[in-house]
Amino acid sequence: MKFRSKMIDIGCLNHFTRVVTTISKLTKTCVLRLTPDNLFFVLSGKVASGGVSMWCELSQANFFDEFQLEGVSAEDNEICLELAPDNLSRALRTAQNAKAVKIKLTRKHCPCLTIAAELPTISSSSRVVTHDIPVDVIPRRLWHDFKEPNMPDFDVSIYLPPLKTMKNVVDRMKNLSNFLVMEANMNGEMNLKIETDLVSVTTHFRDLGNPPWADNGSQAGGPSQRRDLETMAQARVDVKKLQQFLTGQQVNPNKAMCNIVHERIIHLILLHEDVSLQYFIPAVA
Repeated sequence: MKFRSKMIDIGCLNHFTRVVTTISKLTKTCVLRLTPDNLFFVLSGKVASGGVSMWCELSQANFFDEFQLEGVSAEDNEICLELAPDNLSRALRTAQNAKAVKIKLTRKHCPCLTIAAELPTISSSSRVVTHDIPVDVIPRRLWHDFKEPNMPDFDVSIYLPPLKTMKNVVDRMKNLSNFLVMEANMNGEMNLKIETDLVSVTTHFRDLGNPPWADNGSQAGGPSQRRDLETMAQARVDVKKLQQFLTGQQVNPNKAMCNIVHERIIHLILLHEDVSLQYFIPAVA
């Protein structure tokens, strides 16, 4: 297995750093799946047992000037590595003014992702700062756990309000309860609700719009025809998990959407020109 890549464009480096920093806010460990065309950051939590899951996809051509990969075999030209994204984020942040950054798979005392940043100097000599990030190589037999998740057969799909506004609301609600009800309909309406024995608080959003796949009828990945435009689908979720998603977001998406499977799951989607991030939060009883 071999992997080496190089970034020269400072804008691409900063954008990649923001994506990795976002991932680091969502999970302490994840799997980095490398293919010839894409990079994927994957967290395959078992939603059925209350765990969140995540799928972040990046097109390597939009970030890297050089990208060479030799996977485990010609048939399976991929590499899967388990790592702590915070380590990668910190290494990249030290290279924000670098003339070039090289990332390669190496073997030191253990398998590592080695980040080598060539930093500018006053003299003609170059200064290279190197970070070795320990990784675990995922064997081929376990790769099935890290495939792209299917889009759930949701009841409602809606565009989210400005994420900063939503974060401010959720930050306040977190102080009132450990759980939050998120509900929406196909008329562009969404409510965030906290209900306890002492207090009931609801924040209403209107005219958010619904994504075009809402016209898919009852096909898989489309809302059920059983629901009219006014009927709300809802899910009660751990407010800290939703807050974590909103707090860590640095992707600056062009579009932010939410699919709700009634009383089962919230599927959050952030779309940028060259990055897509999906985040699944299971409902709680």
